[in-house]
Amino acid sequence: MAEWDLSQKIIPYLDRHLAFPLLAYLTETGLFPAEEVQAAQYELARKTNMVDFAVNLFEAVYPGKEIPAEFNEKRQEALLTNERLQQEAQAVLDVIENPDVAQALRQDKNQNLQYLKENYNVNLEQITALYNFGQFQYTVGNYSGATDYLYHFRILSTDADLNTSAHWGKLSSDILIGKWDVALEELNSLRDAIDSRSTPLPASASAADPAALGQLHARTWWLHWSLFVYFNHDQGRTLLLETFLSPTYLNTIQTSCPWILRYLVVASILSRKAPSPSSRVRHSIREIVKIVQTEEYQYTDPVTTFLKELYVEFDFEAAQKALKEAEKVVANDFFLDNFGDEFMDNARYLISEAYCRIHQRIDIGDLSDRLNLSRDEGEKWIVNLIRETRMGADAKIDLEKNVITINRPPLPIYQSVIEKTRGLAFRTQAIGAALSRTSQQQQQQQQQQQNQQREQGQQQSTSQPSATGVVATSAAGPAQGELPTVVEGVR
Repeated sequence: MAEWDLSQKIIPYLDRHLAFPLLAYLTETGLFPAEEVQAAQYELARKTNMVDFAVNLFEAVYPGKEIPAEFNEKRQEALLTNERLQQEAQAVLDVIENPDVAQALRQDKNQNLQYLKENYNVNLEQITALYNFGQFQYTVGNYSGATDYLYHFRILSTDADLNTSAHWGKLSSDILIGKWDVALEELNSLRDAIDSRSTPLPASASAADPAALGQLHARTWWLHWSLFVYFNHDQGRTLLLETFLSPTYLNTIQTSCPWILRYLVVASILSRKAPSPSSRVRHSIREIVKIVQTEEYQYTDPVTTFLKELYVEFDFEAAQKALKEAEKVVANDFFLDNFGDEFMDNARYLISEAYCRIHQRIDIGDLSDRLNLSRDEGEKWIVNLIRETRMGADAKIDLEKNVITINRPPLPIYQSVIEKTRGLAFRTQAIGAALSRTSQQQQQQQQQQQNQQREQGQQQSTSQPSATGVVATSAAGPAQGELPTVVEGVR
């Protein structure tokens, strides 16, 4: 099953600290040789300040070899750096612990800075020192301390770039200590920051990209980090569907990381029994089937194949084979491992529902075989299916003949029209808005061209119509009224 493992695709979009849990999980699954996984863990750990962790990994990877002296030097350097950064941030830490300060702070950060400067002599450099101390705590593995310091830094700081970096750091810290409610709030806050402007990437990502490309990369990183939260929070699968199916993030998935479709498909299957799901969640499978079919040329695995075979090809035998493989894929996926039984239960329901919709007379033994269940288990499954389904079918079970007869009344014509035209008004409004924006842009361009032509005409009327003057002007540089080409690099 190593061919379906996504660790090598996901880890490049994670901070090295978030990669450690994935690598530790790979050592348990046995998909890859344990020596190779431990070597990868060591390569990640030796570049952090978690010296003791790196030493333990070195001893596991290179048993019998002497521990390099560089680790002792790095340990001493880390202790000295920690002491120095704590001293630099101590003034701000003392102020933060003062309850009077917490009551006096307001939402206006500039006003807060003025208050701290006048009453406690705290300046911007000292607040930045709090960020440096929190970041260092993160590098040594003190995630609870890092999330506390970075949180208070964001309350006080007005530096947009450092605030965004603190966002990423606090989110990672909350994930690693398992505070899923807090991590969800941080995740939503970071998403709003990314969507509102061109947000810089985490420190471990490459920089110097144009604004639009940088925003695309930031969303790609956010999608991968969000998997930790969405597959551990109680309502995470429903929230994942609502977010990933939004046009902005769906476009990001299709452009940068089509392998995220696996988690989108699993979330849609797991959300079948979600309490009070939104209309978008209830009909998510229909939308996701179209997406899987469209992106098949980029990415496919047994999970996406199961959905395609069931709802596009209506090949129940192929869907059954794909489901067997999908069960193994889910069992060996870091994010999906805990949902194996629930995934299979809901997947069997989808097969049963689709099978019953297109058949009026069903052999229980045949359907049980398609579901990989015994005869007795299949009978119980069918009974539960008939109780839970909303197909409006009048089903009768004949235990002597071991068949189910389904009498389904035909769907009224007006109901068919309603189903087919559902969402037509919304799509019409979207098309109208797009045409309106295009028309406004064309009008603005025409207005700018007319203004430029008017300015050029005024300049020509005031200049001398001399051939010599024209030649002289052309030789000297661009004529008056012409703009030189300027290329600006956007970081």
